[in-house]
Amino acid sequence: MIKPSVTAFLATCVLAAVTVPVVAQEAAEADSAAAAPRPAAAPADVESIDAIMAAVYDVISGPAGEKRDWDRMRSLFVDDARLIPSGQGQSGQYGHRVMSVEDYISGAGPWLEQNGFFETELARQVDRFGNIAQAFSTYESRRNADDAEPFMRGINSFQLWNDGSRWWVVTIFWENESPGSPIPEEYLE
Repeated sequence: MIKPSVTAFLATCVLAAVTVPVVAQEAAEADSAAAAPRPAAAPADVESIDAIMAAVYDVISGPAGEKRDWDRMRSLFVDDARLIPSGQGQSGQYGHRVMSVEDYISGAGPWLEQNGFFETELARQVDRFGNIAQAFSTYESRRNADDAEPFMRGINSFQLWNDGSRWWVVTIFWENESPGSPIPEEYLE
């Protein structure tokens, strides 16, 4: 026969096992509700891999003095998405920086808006399995849309996910071209 104190202890453990996850979930839902809701994406921006990648390039591009539509940017990315520039610094060391979408907006946004920035895709190679895709997107950047030559080129590695109804950006990991690391010919075709 089980003693009443053991029965009470087991009942408390079972109740805690059921209650704690529910309480944690309710707290997370309350935190999410308190945070600003993610802006809804324009369906045309997220209906295909082509569309979402074009939307990313479009939202960061524009002339000096033009505000960017940062809510549009937010609508393209999953929660906890990452933007990761990498490359060789002035010291010669290689490194990377991991940013959230908000880090990118607050860090790069003012520079993009003050200086003008137009990034266009030159070529793309996509690998896809099920609802995930990885795209190497070769880009070139100009300060003005009509500049004869780009001031920078590189490759954006997009990781994308389709939730069954739309595409999302999970990560953009990029590196600029440098004299020691030119873009290989296969990524320019």
